[in-house]
Amino acid sequence: MKWRSQDVLGRPEWSMQRSLLKSMGYSDYDLERPLIGIANSWNRIVPGHYNLNLVSDYVQQGIRQAGGTPVEFGVIAACDGYAQGHEGMHYILPTRDLIANDIEMMIQAHRLAAVVLLGSCDKIVPGMLMAAARLDLPAIMVVGGPMEGGCTFDRRAADVSSLTEALGMLKAGLIDEDTYNRLEDCAAPTCGSCSFLGTANTMCCVAEAMGMCLPGSATIPATHADRLRSAQQSGRQIVELVRQGITARAILNQKGIENGIRVSTAIGGSTNVALHIPAIGYEADCEVTMDLFEELSRATPHIARMNPAAAPNVPDFHAAGGVPAVMKEILPLLHGDAMTVSGRTVAENVAHAQTGDRGIIRTMDEPWSQEGGLAILRGNLAPNTAITKPAAIAPEMRTFTGPARCFDSEEAATQALAEGNIRGGDVIVIRYEGPKGGPGMREMYMAMKLIYGYGLALKTALVTDGRFSGTNNGCFVGHISPEAAEGGPIAIVRDGDRITVDIPNRSLHLHLSDNEIQARLAQWQRPPPKCTSGYLSLYARLAESADKGAIIRHKFGDECEWNTE
Repeated sequence: MKWRSQDVLGRPEWSMQRSLLKSMGYSDYDLERPLIGIANSWNRIVPGHYNLNLVSDYVQQGIRQAGGTPVEFGVIAACDGYAQGHEGMHYILPTRDLIANDIEMMIQAHRLAAVVLLGSCDKIVPGMLMAAARLDLPAIMVVGGPMEGGCTFDRRAADVSSLTEALGMLKAGLIDEDTYNRLEDCAAPTCGSCSFLGTANTMCCVAEAMGMCLPGSATIPATHADRLRSAQQSGRQIVELVRQGITARAILNQKGIENGIRVSTAIGGSTNVALHIPAIGYEADCEVTMDLFEELSRATPHIARMNPAAAPNVPDFHAAGGVPAVMKEILPLLHGDAMTVSGRTVAENVAHAQTGDRGIIRTMDEPWSQEGGLAILRGNLAPNTAITKPAAIAPEMRTFTGPARCFDSEEAATQALAEGNIRGGDVIVIRYEGPKGGPGMREMYMAMKLIYGYGLALKTALVTDGRFSGTNNGCFVGHISPEAAEGGPIAIVRDGDRITVDIPNRSLHLHLSDNEIQARLAQWQRPPPKCTSGYLSLYARLAESADKGAIIRHKFGDECEWNTE
């Protein structure tokens, strides 16, 4: 059988390419085998990626054991947590498309036969899956695993987000400075993706649910030996996928994507899946709309609960059976015949899965909620769509009406909170934080955590054209489309206007007449761009709205609006 990599390694025409590889120690024996790319996002600034060099060693062992030759290259990876609350967050979501492009360039330039994708965190996993769908070569996702929960704080195991909640408590006089400083040392006791079910671990679970990770591997903690054994097995399996000719789109197709949505909502995953799954679908030539999210979420029970919806963390979820246990419980709702990287179907993968702690994973007959963890809202404040996460919202807060307090940036809102200028009953409106207006669609993490820390989580609501961290709770609605920078109605809300969030009825309503909304929109003027150079300037011009996954269209026939001003 001829491997794709051999297209540019045959003698005598391709001896120059062979010589370049031999300059690094590769042998004729190595070059007779399929060259398997390892796209490794290891670095020493992101805790979720800190262990990926060791994980890569085991992937390479497995590739060699199975008769392949591993060739590793680096991929950027930025840390959402580190970027929270400052200018750095503008750059996080835009890295997703850079990662996809980077992997495409490296794989295609070197004509590699397949790729193993090593990542763990929020934009890296979806960016890598986008690349896999675009390339349609044999591909497998290997994640680094979650970190363990930290010391006990606020009646649960701490995590890095506990520091921001504690900051609000410190400023409110609820804890002292010594308690706060001790928390810094014990909130994150190991490397790994953050221990709660934020976007990082949600997307790792989605990758497994779609069939792109080996069964049970998405939630193995970063420091466990099983993480390395799974990596080695993944290395062996990628060579088998090459031999069998199973490519990414045999897995990342409509069935796999719908399975991913079902599982994400069954576990109460991050709202950011509504950005990333449509982007993966776009690369796979599958239509993924907000209506599809709403349809599947309405029809999928919420059966697994963990932080931020409950005290258990992702390692606890793993011990309870993890993704295979959830998929076995909801198998009647899934495409059981969908192919996976194991070479087996979903139904075959989960046939022997077992559930441990029923306090974490329940049955379909006795779910935590009859509907899934995500909800798509519409209304005159969100004519296209908005998204929220009822799985992380107290039942009494799922309907909320109050006067608007409007801010044109997260910083302005957090300053108002710090100065005590937000009162119970307010609906905080944060705008010009969408894909174009931000630019980069920042997470409103700092504002939400301060709301919690100041004791306002059950007294206020927050709506935004930005997005949220998967660890947020309270009453929140994000991804409002059209965004303010595109002239969406959120741009013309004024302080004192009344807003109703009605999650059960999937409504987001601004209490103004249609005539008044149109009159205000007619007077609205587009603000000048925040960035006039660099990648963010380009991203602001190219990115689609949140309801389209904030994608950058690149296919022939796509309708792109190029702003040449």
